[in-house]
Order: sequence, then C-alpha cells, then structure tokens
Amino acid sequence: MTQDLVVFKGTQDGVYIYIREGSFDSIKEELDIKLRKSGAFFKGGKIVDFKGKRLSSNELEELKDIVKDKHHLKIVERKKVKEKDFFTGIKEGMTKFVKTTLRSGQSIEYKGNVVIFGDVNPGSIVISGGNIVVLGSLRGVAHAGCSGNKNAIVAAFSLQPSQLRIADLIARRPDEDIEEPKWPEIARIEGNEVIIERYLPKK
Repeated sequence: MTQDLVVFKGTQDGVYIYIREGSFDSIKEELDIKLRKSGAFFKGGKIVDFKGKRLSSNELEELKDIVKDKHHLKIVERKKVKEKDFFTGIKEGMTKFVKTTLRSGQSIEYKGNVVIFGDVNPGSIVISGGNIVVLGSLRGVAHAGCSGNKNAIVAAFSLQPSQLRIADLIARRPDEDIEEPKWPEIARIEGNEVIIERYLPKK
C-alpha cells in the first residue's frame, strides 16, 4: 500500500501539514488533491505550518501558493522563537520515554528530551526541543534542539540517520555505503557544524 506523502493533523493551535519524504512533484499533486477533497475539514480553521520533510525555501513557497492562492486558505505563521524561549533542560529536565520501536510513517514530537527504548526505522521522525537518545539503531530522521538550542545532542547505539539535525544545522551520512558503527555515537554542534563522534565514557 502506497504511503501518503501529505498528512493533515489538527491541534489546538490549528492544522499542521506533515510532508513525508518523496518526489516533490508528487507531494504538490497530493496536497492539491487533498485540499480539494477536504474543504469542509478546514472550514473555520487555520493552517499553522508545514512539518516533516525538510523543504527548500522555493519548495515551501510553492506549497504555500497552492494553499493560499489556489484553495484560498489562510496560513497563520508561527512567531519566531526567541533565544530565551529555548528548552533549557538539556542536562536534566522534562523527558519523554518511548518504550517501542518507531516504524516508517510514525513520528514523535516533544518539547523536552526524548529517550527511545528501541529502534528508529527509516521513514520515521523524532523531533525534540532537547536531546534525543536512542537505545537502539537510529535510521530515520532526528531533529534535536528544534527550538534553536545548539547545546542539544543526538546519541544512539547505532547512529545511521537518513537526516540528523540539531537546532538549524544539518549533518548527513555519506551517500556511499559505510560500515555500520561498532559502538555508540553522539552528534553535537562544534563551531558551526554538526560533528559525530564515538561515545567514550569517562573512567
């Protein structure tokens, strides 16, 4: 069964449009079709933001044009998060424990730290305002410090993400095949880039 590339999720703030990995032309076509078929769903509501797949500024504008110009729906932009609004409990603070493996199409989003007892499979997404720790393999998308906190880290027993992001910086594994890590690794920001290093506990 083909997985939906565009998913609408209603919240107290409004409707979020989640975009999954796939052909951008297919994403545009599916968004157009779903908006045409789901007019009643948006009546009296508001679209807050796009989430999921990382989009270029041009791609984002194309999707917004479909929403606003073609279907005459309003997009209410979220205000920029100020630095003082960052989740600061990086070393200790609010933590969500997820005791299951995330499969393709599943997502977790939490304003604090996220600890997953299982794997994060390709096609799944973890977004955290703080740290992300995976007690298993991380092969999906991980975005730590999503509100802009560059002190956040991502750690996993096997760190092989399809995309890894901390604050507004992105790290990607090389496209070529690489040997699976034999030890836990941690991704963190150093300078103005995301680095991935072997976890060496202090003795």
